[in-house]
Amino acid sequence: MKILFLIYHGFSEASGISKKIHYQVKGLRENGHEVHLCYYGFDALGHRCRYVDDVVIRDYGRGKLAGLRQRFDYGPVYDYCKLNGIQFVYARCFQNASPVLVRFFKRLNQLGIKSVTEIPTYPYDQEFTHFSFLTRLELKIDQLFRCSLSRQMAAIVTFSDAERIFGQRTIRISNGVDFDAIPLHRPTLPQDTSINLIGVAEVHLWHAYDRLLRGLGEYYRHTAQPRDVRFHVVGGVWHTDMDDFKQILAEYHIEDKVVFYGQLFGEQLDEVFNKSQFAIGSLGRHRSGITVIKTLKNREYATRGLPFIYSEQDADFDHQPYVLKAPADESPIDVQQIVDFVDTHHFQPQEIRSTVTHLTWKIQMQKVIEEVWPTE
Repeated sequence: MKILFLIYHGFSEASGISKKIHYQVKGLRENGHEVHLCYYGFDALGHRCRYVDDVVIRDYGRGKLAGLRQRFDYGPVYDYCKLNGIQFVYARCFQNASPVLVRFFKRLNQLGIKSVTEIPTYPYDQEFTHFSFLTRLELKIDQLFRCSLSRQMAAIVTFSDAERIFGQRTIRISNGVDFDAIPLHRPTLPQDTSINLIGVAEVHLWHAYDRLLRGLGEYYRHTAQPRDVRFHVVGGVWHTDMDDFKQILAEYHIEDKVVFYGQLFGEQLDEVFNKSQFAIGSLGRHRSGITVIKTLKNREYATRGLPFIYSEQDADFDHQPYVLKAPADESPIDVQQIVDFVDTHHFQPQEIRSTVTHLTWKIQMQKVIEEVWPTE
């Protein structure tokens, strides 16, 4: 089958979302499909361009007018689909529903091209609470047209348990993993009894690392002979969040117990993982109104072979012995519980990794294909 994987933004080396998209494309190709990737970006001259497989299909030029044209012009994508015999469009939601996008997918339907839209997190409205006025205005436009857009889809792909989203049936899958891209955890033997925790994320409100920091502070404040527990944060942190984090660290006098690395890749990232014994997932999905979600990060930790903690409901991991569940509230994380867990549970990385073999992107993406084109 000829598939166009459509996204409404570009790529970043540091972005887990960018990596995920490439893994999804790879998963579709591993199932024997011909897949072309359509995205938006800038060329060497700073021109706004729409690409398919790194080939420009429309150069919009520079400036504000070019930005508007890029935002509302899907004619080149339609022409590409029509001229190249595309049979299926897999689009990734960017909270950008509009009359123009509704019309684009309606025209695809008229060509007999089926489409689905993946909504990475649902519901997502509360994630925008602390965003800028302009971003919240864009969400209002999305709210007006997302049901109309969903009617043009064969289904909505979701990582939640919702059976219908915006009036459309759903295809429920899990976030997947790529075993070729994620190395197995190779623990570095500690020189002492210290415990190292790692959290990898482009930090947002719903990661709730403030809960872990306060838990770490309470641990040091109330434990007579505390172990040396350190938290290693890898990824970007908004300056407002960093200000809040620093305030918590100063309040508890634990500035030396938390390390902010920024973005790391390759061997540098592996080095921090390998000296860590336990990983930190999302601790505040309830802040954005989400109860059930199958996050990418949980799967990446398991693929590495590290035990971890999170607070949402995730059917793939809720009952795994290498997982700790935090309460979905605002209480500080019980760091003593993590220390006891690390001391009393000894898992081999390969043992944890073996539990997610069914979560490869090849398997998850084929579920989508089979739902849209069920076999007789």
